Amino acid sequence: MASGVKGPASYFPAIEAKYGRPIAEWKDLIRSRADLKHMEIVTWLKDEYGLGHGHANALVADTLKQTDR
Repeated sequence: MASGVKGPASYFPAIEAKYGRPIAEWKDLIRSRADLKHMEIVTWLKDEYGLGHGHANALVADTLKQTDR
């Protein structure tokens, strides 16, 4: 049985390929919007950068988990 990346991080290769930015750059953008709630950041990423809902949600969930916000 192959062990792979699970959870939000499993979306990261597809996000980098589709949107052309490294994950670290997306996380920096998300951290810059610490004034917003989770779903507000998701909406912002969708509106400003054209991310799909699943990709935006995965990025925000993983980033906020790391910052213990």
